[in-house]
Amino acid sequence: MKIAFAGKGGSGKTTLSALFTRFLADAGHTVAAIDADINQNLGQALGVPADRLAALPPLGGHLTEIKELLRGANPRIGGPETMVKTTPPGRGSRLLDLSPDNPVHRRFGVRAAGAVLMATGPFTEEDLGVACYHSKVGAAEMYLNHLVDGAGEYVVVDMTAGADSFASGLFTRFDLTFLVAEPTLRGVGVHRQYAEYARDHGVRIMVIGNKVEDAADEAFLREHVGDALAACFGRSGFVRSMEKGAHPGLGELEPENLKTLAWMRDAVDSVPKDWAAFTRQGVEFHLRNAEAWAGAATGADLGAQVDPEFVMGPEALAASRALLGAPA
Repeated sequence: MKIAFAGKGGSGKTTLSALFTRFLADAGHTVAAIDADINQNLGQALGVPADRLAALPPLGGHLTEIKELLRGANPRIGGPETMVKTTPPGRGSRLLDLSPDNPVHRRFGVRAAGAVLMATGPFTEEDLGVACYHSKVGAAEMYLNHLVDGAGEYVVVDMTAGADSFASGLFTRFDLTFLVAEPTLRGVGVHRQYAEYARDHGVRIMVIGNKVEDAADEAFLREHVGDALAACFGRSGFVRSMEKGAHPGLGELEPENLKTLAWMRDAVDSVPKDWAAFTRQGVEFHLRNAEAWAGAATGADLGAQVDPEFVMGPEALAASRALLGAPA
């Protein structure tokens, strides 16, 4: 399952992304984690040393390389210069799974708390004043577009703050979005934005209350988000230790907070996988982008990149591997 963590800045989404990643990995699941926040803190929250994080190649800094890899032998994509973040896979594309031979993981990943961590990367000196962060997050969108995740496999993405992910089709790439909200008016404001934008696209959103101290806090959240409130994470000495640079074992997490992580996993597992909808939504937003800006920017007919007979899923993955073989 592909899971996004979203929320306003400071809500605790990075902390919960890290805890959920650790919880899944400790249970023996295969997990990939992506830091797609403009503030790149997920690796630190997962306990990766600073020197290893500094050496991690950022996805957003190697877009051409990633495009060349993913387009494979797809005849509808002329070259990386005409492949944009929403370009959907088709027959001949190189699809990915979460096996050890995943070439994106091998090239851009580092082991972190039992998972594979990748990062979209921070702004560089060359980006300042001339680029938006979507150029970085586009690499994660391409990865998710081409990934076939199987049973017991999870991708956890720490999103950038606010509703910025709605600037592309990225918000449709997830089976479930956990929106982390503090019991404040600003905390619940992002939920209203998400719910409004996602309403017509079948995007599943569950609100996780964070820094909830008492029944009044929970009642406040329920008043403002209603049945979308799925669970609450209380104030935590364990989290305070994390914020100070310690990384205690999950067995030391407060029992009620550990139960919340388990409930979150069960909620994710209860979501049905719908590869047809995933494919359809990807095509829809690609055609929107092509008409709005990408066609003019590339000078190509990007609508022709859509393979009408292609549907993502395990069968497409098997066909891709049969055609292209396992990556070197």
